Amino acid sequence: MESKVSPLQIISIGFLIVGNLIGAGILALPINTGLAGFFPSLMGLFVTSAAMYYSAIILSNEAVTRQEITFNYPSLYQTYLGTAGKWVAVLANLIILYGLLTAYLTGITSIIGNLFQLSISPVWLMLCFFVIVTLISLANVAAIQKYIAVLVAIKCVAFVVIVWMAGGHVKAQNLSHINWPLFTCGIPILVTAFHFHNIIPAVCETLKWNQKVINRTMLIGMTLGFLMNATWLLVGIGVLPLDNSPIGLVNAFEKNLPATIPLAQAIHSQTFLLLAMFFALVAITTAYLANGLGLIGFMDDLTSHHLGRTSPTLSRVLAFGPPLVIALVYPDIFLKAIDFAGGFGIVTLFGILPSIIAIRKARTKTQKLLGVAMLLLFGIFFVLETAQELGLLKISPDTEYWK
Repeated sequence: MESKVSPLQIISIGFLIVGNLIGAGILALPINTGLAGFFPSLMGLFVTSAAMYYSAIILSNEAVTRQEITFNYPSLYQTYLGTAGKWVAVLANLIILYGLLTAYLTGITSIIGNLFQLSISPVWLMLCFFVIVTLISLANVAAIQKYIAVLVAIKCVAFVVIVWMAGGHVKAQNLSHINWPLFTCGIPILVTAFHFHNIIPAVCETLKWNQKVINRTMLIGMTLGFLMNATWLLVGIGVLPLDNSPIGLVNAFEKNLPATIPLAQAIHSQTFLLLAMFFALVAITTAYLANGLGLIGFMDDLTSHHLGRTSPTLSRVLAFGPPLVIALVYPDIFLKAIDFAGGFGIVTLFGILPSIIAIRKARTKTQKLLGVAMLLLFGIFFVLETAQELGLLKISPDTEYWK
């Protein structure tokens, strides 16, 4: 018999899912997808959201079946795919968490430096942000979760205000551009924009392992996330011209800039600039805290169960050290870091592997065909990202071709 869940719990979890969806990915969304145009971006947004919802259902079903407080994905994939599956999951999770934390560090530095033209070195901005949010991440988990909930609420309010302010600057001609070949460079960002799967075990536990309620709550959260992402695409692509000017999409793409930077420059409003800065800061801070907590737990499990060393200090150094080093060495890789995390890590851990589980557990021909279709879709995403990173697929605002 399934346990009853209160409406307040459903609303709370739905809000938590939205908070996870609206993070650094939304700041990159119009830049990477805008080169293809608004309508290809919107269609891609729908397809990836549906695919990510499908994988979320598969993974939540596994969590409900096990009902384990210490549920973790490497162990899950080991059950179905053996030791190789476990280590693929470990590597994919590292790519996701390291990639996202690197993106947060480089993104916040780029935003503050570009919007306010500060004379202080970007390195000091990055280190200051890193020290503050990392120290918060090391504090009491329950306290952090309360702060994250408050920040998520503030973030959503700020989002509504800046979208309302920017809406009056949307130009219809900017929305008419279509270039389907350039759509491939936006795939990792689209996948990242619907990534909340790390919190699925906590979602299932909070909703008392009630699968119907879990599915409905995830659908509500992802639908709201879709509407917010679609609105942001409309604003970003509608306001920013497709050229290499300081406020152009091409310039932002080539310089790895978050969307708030050219938007603030295009709108010429001090109020918008401050609100955009505030939204970006809160979005990145909440995402950093949430993923930082996940990375600490992941490293605790990795060092104690797989490396044979139970050392909180070691696990925290391994959690936060590499992203900081990468960000300091490559301070201009905001979009690239998200691309890497989404195109490889998220696509593998929360796309390809869940699809394999779905195929293996399929009871009907329809279920099996759906699983195969999802596996092919995520597999294509992975191949395209690999081709881009290896230089086999050349992407620029002007041309795209196979070598």
